[in-house]
Amino acid sequence: MRSVERVGVIGSGLMGTGIAEACARAGLDVRVVTTTTGSTRTARQRLTDLVDRQVRKGQLTEDQRERVVDSVTYTCDLDGMADRDLVVEAIVERESAKVELFAKLDKSVTRDDAILATNTSSIPIVRLACATERPGRVVGVHFFNPVSAMPLVELVGSLLTDADVLDQTERFVTDTLGKQAIRCRDRAGFVVNALLIPYLLSAIRMLESGYATAQEIDRAMTLGCAHPMGPLSLADLIGLDTTAAIASALYDEFKEPLYSPPPLLLRMVEARLLGRKSGMGFHDYRRAGVPMPAAA
Repeated sequence: MRSVERVGVIGSGLMGTGIAEACARAGLDVRVVTTTTGSTRTARQRLTDLVDRQVRKGQLTEDQRERVVDSVTYTCDLDGMADRDLVVEAIVERESAKVELFAKLDKSVTRDDAILATNTSSIPIVRLACATERPGRVVGVHFFNPVSAMPLVELVGSLLTDADVLDQTERFVTDTLGKQAIRCRDRAGFVVNALLIPYLLSAIRMLESGYATAQEIDRAMTLGCAHPMGPLSLADLIGLDTTAAIASALYDEFKEPLYSPPPLLLRMVEARLLGRKSGMGFHDYRRAGVPMPAAA
């Protein structure tokens, strides 16, 4: 069985950039697919900013920085995935978009023996696998943000995933990238989000009801439970649009009220108050640490 040496990453947001950086740091040949020529320039700058921060923090040397940057190439053409051993999809958390992408990858873009992986945080893998004619080579590889700091990867095989593909992918995650993998069953939310999302939604409902302010809720969990971050700050970090998408996927699968996204969350997504990435969410990040009055 051939080893993974050439990796493709589709998507250049926070997760796509983090996955590309982790693969490049492991000495792999990485190619990132973006949507347009303009976004290709943005993606390159995003990776450069990421590794520059790591240099400032002493996490990378200047030589390592150069090797990471030089190991990653960019294209806006899916045909750039033709020679990749493994392709990781890291686009928007929307099932229809992912299904369409996997169908395209399957038809002519990738080698028959390539592993097609998705970084979805909630969508059942079998739905993406069935968009292809090689469902046995489709697997879930769910990284956590920030990829460079978070050691866990959820490895998810569907009912159709070949056992050797799952084994090869786990070796790639653990031996090549140095991450720790847990194998999860193919159900919406896997392990982490199936536990985490109800907790975050409960905090949002508490805020929505006026029971406590955003600051009080977050302080209660950091000071009272020794959590490194409060639930509303964590939702802001994840992205409120992503939080809502995961919640909706969980509710669609299980139909349990605890997974239903609260109205406040949905309204904030509609208003593009998405958390850290938009500058405002349950807290205001335009001036670090200043709470957002409208969310209280």
